[in-house]
Amino acid sequence: MNAPKPTSGEMKSVRWPAPAPNTLGFGATRLSGTLQNLGQWGRVLLTKPRTPVPPPSPTVITLAIVTVAATVDCMILSDTVASAWARGLPRGFTSIFDVITDFGLSGWFLFPFGFILLLLAAVMSPSLTRMTQGVLAALAVRFGFLFLAIGVPGLFVTVIKRLIGRARPYVDNPDDPFTYMPFAWRPEYASMPSGHATTAAAAAIAIGAIWPKTRAVMWLYALIIMASRVIVLAHHPSDVLAGALVGAIGALLVRRWFCARRLGFAIVEGRVVALPGPSLKRMTQAARLALAGCGRS
Repeated sequence: MNAPKPTSGEMKSVRWPAPAPNTLGFGATRLSGTLQNLGQWGRVLLTKPRTPVPPPSPTVITLAIVTVAATVDCMILSDTVASAWARGLPRGFTSIFDVITDFGLSGWFLFPFGFILLLLAAVMSPSLTRMTQGVLAALAVRFGFLFLAIGVPGLFVTVIKRLIGRARPYVDNPDDPFTYMPFAWRPEYASMPSGHATTAAAAAIAIGAIWPKTRAVMWLYALIIMASRVIVLAHHPSDVLAGALVGAIGALLVRRWFCARRLGFAIVEGRVVALPGPSLKRMTQAARLALAGCGRS
């Protein structure tokens, strides 16, 4: 499938002024161009919305209400039982999840997505063909969405969980999961919401929005990460549900922000859908031309 013509919102991110004479060294010139491109992409994100986005569907609203109710129910009825169950698991079993749970760290997504964004900003140049600029701009929109959809909810949770100050199961009285130390800013009192669950749910929503065929795998990944947080006694089940809710809502809000500016998403029959991205052939051609352009700079 051929890549569609980049939207005007995407093309704004690759419109540069005429290049000035190069009075800087290669490294300084490349750094200056990278920062300029990143700044232009940021300004595109802050433009006024171009498309009204419909309100969340009744299904999404219902799922959010059910998740909130389940979180409260877990705090009252299930958290103590789940922590006692996790404490009784064989050490050999929990040691497996000690390894698995680390794959819920946001760095597994933010570092590669951030690196790709920096690379795209570094190779962008007004000397490239319009097709190449359009392909690179389309990729920057999509990886920018992924970075923000995962990073923004994660940043929110990093702050709010330390303000709430709920004790983690491994420091809590097994019979009292309601131990809190608000504003403590200590990792052992940063249980609710779960940051790993936030990242996993946000990644499942964001990556599934760009590549729908990955949704089943991404949600399986998210569920395993969420379960691991309870098994290793890092979180109560209610912490995990709260984190998943924040991650999902955060990613959906970022998607709405991009869609309102017609960046990577559009409204089709009242639904937010991903715009088709560049084909593999065009991405390969654009990468070759961009790298060749860097070599001539």
